[in-house]
Amino acid sequence: MGMTQWWQRATGRGRAEGSPVARPAATRREDPPVTWPTERPGARPEIDPDLPVLGVDGCRAGWVGAVLDPGGHGTPQLIVAATLAEVVRQAGPVAVTAIDIPIGLPDDTRRAADVQTRRFVGGAKASSVFTTPVRAALYAGSYSEANTINRDRLGAGLSQQAYGLRRSIQDVDAWLRQDLPCVVVEAHPEASFAMMTGAALISRKRSGEGVQERRDALSSVGIALPSATLQGVGRDDTVDACAVAWTAHRVKTGHSRTFPDEPEVFSDGIPAAIHV
Repeated sequence: MGMTQWWQRATGRGRAEGSPVARPAATRREDPPVTWPTERPGARPEIDPDLPVLGVDGCRAGWVGAVLDPGGHGTPQLIVAATLAEVVRQAGPVAVTAIDIPIGLPDDTRRAADVQTRRFVGGAKASSVFTTPVRAALYAGSYSEANTINRDRLGAGLSQQAYGLRRSIQDVDAWLRQDLPCVVVEAHPEASFAMMTGAALISRKRSGEGVQERRDALSSVGIALPSATLQGVGRDDTVDACAVAWTAHRVKTGHSRTFPDEPEVFSDGIPAAIHV
């Protein structure tokens, strides 16, 4: 199968939104541990202002990407794939990829990126910015082991939600250890919307009101929410991918800011900062 370029819309049959039913915690089997990568981050090219940008968010199918045209307006084209590498491959040449996932994992401290972005979002939505677990916890073989490691190193336990994201975080963590075709940054949808509108959005993003409020926010900056329904992709996932695509365009044009102002660098050598 040939490479799908950025302007070609991915298709798929939709299905009802909602998380699959999980096994009770007492009987849920743990995944085998993954050894964390030790290679240093690869090279990144200079930003080409004539290229589109890509916003990526996790979803049940793996990842959903929203490709925003070089001018930063219009209806983004959607891509869905099991791995981040495949989303980027299908997108074709892009200048910047913004991802809603932690980039740059701490060893034994809280990331300033999380602390400052939580403060920026503020209010009821501050909790949407979770504290990134330490690297050793994310590569532990079980939730109980990860929880113990995180408590020992950060003084705080690990939420099931954060641990549940570990495979996605590991996917990005490994992918960054090569020469990449574009600049790659971390973004957070609620922070993007707060920057977009001047204040955090207070509605629940999965509600009808929340989707409409976020659709209106995107419309105010010239972005139309795609109508496509993709298998394994919730409407809120599409909204979030479009929001971070807007941030990717701001990075491309030099209008973005970061939390913190100067990225932290931990033992992995990967700059840690959230862009808005």
